[in-house]
Order: sequence, then C-alpha cells, then structure tokens
Amino acid sequence: MKKVVLVTGASSGIGEATARKFAENGFAVILAARSEDKLNALAEALQSVTDVHAARLDVTDPASIDAFFLSLPEAFLHIDVLVNNAGLALGLEPAHEAYMEDWETMVQTNIMGLLRVTRRVLPGMVERNAGHVINIGSTAGNWPYPGGNAYGGTKAFVQQFSRGLRSDLRGKAIRVTNIEPGMCETNFSNVRFKWDTEKASSVYQGTQPLSGEDIADIVYWVNSTPAHVNVNTLEVMPVSQTWAPFHIHRE
Repeated sequence: MKKVVLVTGASSGIGEATARKFAENGFAVILAARSEDKLNALAEALQSVTDVHAARLDVTDPASIDAFFLSLPEAFLHIDVLVNNAGLALGLEPAHEAYMEDWETMVQTNIMGLLRVTRRVLPGMVERNAGHVINIGSTAGNWPYPGGNAYGGTKAFVQQFSRGLRSDLRGKAIRVTNIEPGMCETNFSNVRFKWDTEKASSVYQGTQPLSGEDIADIVYWVNSTPAHVNVNTLEVMPVSQTWAPFHIHRE
C-alpha cells in the first residue's frame, strides 16, 4: 500500500513542488489549496504518476476544513505525512502603519490554519503510532527585519509549536520537523505586495534565490531519513543571503 502525503497550499510554489516530489517517489498525494483551477491542473498532471485526491481547502475556515476531511476517500484516510505549507506574508509596513486586516489574515492562515489541520491529522497518526508532521516555517521566525513584524511572529509560533509537538509525542514513533526557508522565489512576494509584480520582482533582483523545488527536495529528504531519525529544525538560505550587522541609529 502506498504511503499518503497531504500537502496544504499545494497549488503553487513550495507546495506544488513538494507534491510533485512525493508523487514521483511513489506516495499517494492529497492536494489541498484554495485555487481549484490550479489544483485540478496539478492533479491531472500527477494522475499518470500516482494516486491523487484534490479538493479545495481554506485553512482559515473551520467549515472548509470539516468538509475537506469528511470528504476524503477511504484510500486517503490514513495520512502518513502532513506538510503544513499553506501560509503567506502581507505587506512590509512598519508596525505603526500596518493594516490590521493583514495581520489578522496572517494569524488566521499561518497559525490557526496550521493548528486546525494538524489537530485533524494528528490523532490518526497517534492511533497508528506512525507519521511525520513537516511544518514550513521561515528564517523570519528566527531573525527580524523591518516590516516583518506580524509575519515573523507567526513563523516564530510555527517553530515553537513544532517543538511542543515533539515534546507531546515523546515515546511515540511520530516525527516533527520545521523547515525554515530564507529567500525563495515563488508567489510569496507577489502575494505580499498584492500582485504588484514590479515590486515583487525587485526582491530577487541580482540574486539567485531558493526555488520551490529546492525546498521540496529538502522536505522529501527529511522524511526519507531512517524512521528513528528526527530532523527537528532545518534553516536554509541561498548563498546570496546572509545576516547583516546590527542596525544602530545614530543622532
């Protein structure tokens, strides 16, 4: 029987690349995202490779989550790997100028959405005493930058929640990993700047950023290690990105 992976935010970027990677390596794949057109196109592309189930999922909506899990076909009920990839950043304004609705959307997606999906999948893993939860965090959860206020806070939550899961699952054969990408060229900046493509493309100008495929390779690798090996946290940046000196404001 094929192992089953559930990938949220699977319609593009890291999520799409991750779904493709697991499919190519023999996993049955559950594709979940809000964009049904992109989701269905990906499902069609993968059907010749493996077993696929695709369904719309809005992680910010508890009713959508209920409908999604209640409609899972029997062959996809036992989820072996959960990749919590759905997430976003909105805006780059300083905190005193940021839009509260952007903050709330990031919290609902990056925190509450991850909690809701994990809570639905985890009991089955515990019952079977097997599974792997892979959360997509961010270097922003470790290192602050101007305008990264609420987004960085949500990804710091992902880091600490991942650690908490590891503690709660002591003695069980369930793995938990937090992958923390740095600069990665996907739809991320387009979403952050609300589809101002010029502003989004300037983020990557003159660099060789990570790609969705780079992160997908890492996600697959941490799951393919021996069952007794748990990669707790893996932070990854492109070579072109590093830390800056402390900023000091001088009068």
